[in-house]
Amino acid sequence: MKSYIDGLLLNLKRANPGQEVFIQASTEILYSLIPLLKRDERYVKNKILERILAPERTMMFRVVYMSDGGEPCVHTGYRIEFNSALGPYKGGLRFHPSVNLGVLKFLGFEQIFKNSLTGLNIGGAKGGANFDPKGKSDGEIMRFCQAFMLELHRLISSNTDVPAGDIGVGGREIGYMYGAYKKLTRRFDGALTGKGLSWGGSLARTEATGYGSVYFANEMLATRGDSLHGKICTISGAGNVAIYTAEKLYQMQAKPVTVSDS
Repeated sequence: MKSYIDGLLLNLKRANPGQEVFIQASTEILYSLIPLLKRDERYVKNKILERILAPERTMMFRVVYMSDGGEPCVHTGYRIEFNSALGPYKGGLRFHPSVNLGVLKFLGFEQIFKNSLTGLNIGGAKGGANFDPKGKSDGEIMRFCQAFMLELHRLISSNTDVPAGDIGVGGREIGYMYGAYKKLTRRFDGALTGKGLSWGGSLARTEATGYGSVYFANEMLATRGDSLHGKICTISGAGNVAIYTAEKLYQMQAKPVTVSDS
């Protein structure tokens, strides 16, 4: 079975040159599946791994907006719709200079498994652009989000593909994009998550990721008869997730001692 995985990875590297993080994630996941493949031959027989390693759709598009100084700024936008076997594609949008095809394929591939573990009928996807919101004015961010949605609105809807926020995409950016989506499609539906409470958002959505990380850590400790109570904890990050991670740690009587801004 190891030789089968080796062959899959060799073909994957040939088909995806330069996409190291995607290859690394695929390698880790595939080798971990060897016991399952030995137990059930249908995965190999029906080429399940070959299918799941290839995105169902990969979209790249140009995004142009005007800076405050009147200069056109050109970026590349992406949406990787990886797998919809369980339901509509679901995965965040990332605005960061490091965004490229390989990074988003890595994130979209792992999103398949992350979403399946929720027990909900949702598939895996990821998207974003090599745009850095840091140092940009609100007007520049708004114009970029509107230009980004000019292309993205053709790909998403509440029944097909439902993006969320990620690094560089918070409530402000989701608001700008959703406003553009409504104007372009003439629809008010659940095509984006992470919206504000006054226009279709969900209670506790802002806190969910940070709180969830703490609940998960506490459950892991519980398997060893331990808990977070009284523990000294380190947090990497200082954004939305880190803030609510710290808040929940305090509530569970743990002591966070670090945060680190990007």
